Amino acid sequence: MECEFPTVNANNEEIKAIFTQIKTIAVLGLSPDSTKDSYRVAEYLKNAGYTIIPVYPKEEMILGEKVYRSLEEIPFAVDMVNIFRKPDALNAVADACIVRGDVKVFWAQKGIVNNEAAAKARDAGMQVVQNHCSMVEHRLINA
Repeated sequence: MECEFPTVNANNEEIKAIFTQIKTIAVLGLSPDSTKDSYRVAEYLKNAGYTIIPVYPKEEMILGEKVYRSLEEIPFAVDMVNIFRKPDALNAVADACIVRGDVKVFWAQKGIVNNEAAAKARDAGMQVVQNHCSMVEHRLINA
């Protein structure tokens, strides 16, 4: 399936600003498998100084952090949601972010685009990034 074109997306300056404004990142779909992209990206971001919050249906700990089953379970503020899920799951993710009320950034990883969910998140006041790898973008601005 070919990736939809992101019609709602942050520009390079906005992406750069995101990394200076956030501290906590909930990683949806953070696999315990160290060969998976979600693990490598979360590990990189944790090593870069961000607080990583794994959201995964199994496991108790990933990357030394307590695992939550859903965004709703996280009992403290979340600045950014970094999404490693299929595009059709993003509407529910956007809804969960809106219900939380504290999410500033809705980030769909490389290859993940859902313009309807992105527009919903943007209209609720979140910055939106789609089809970009947060690790790659962070490395680019810190090169």
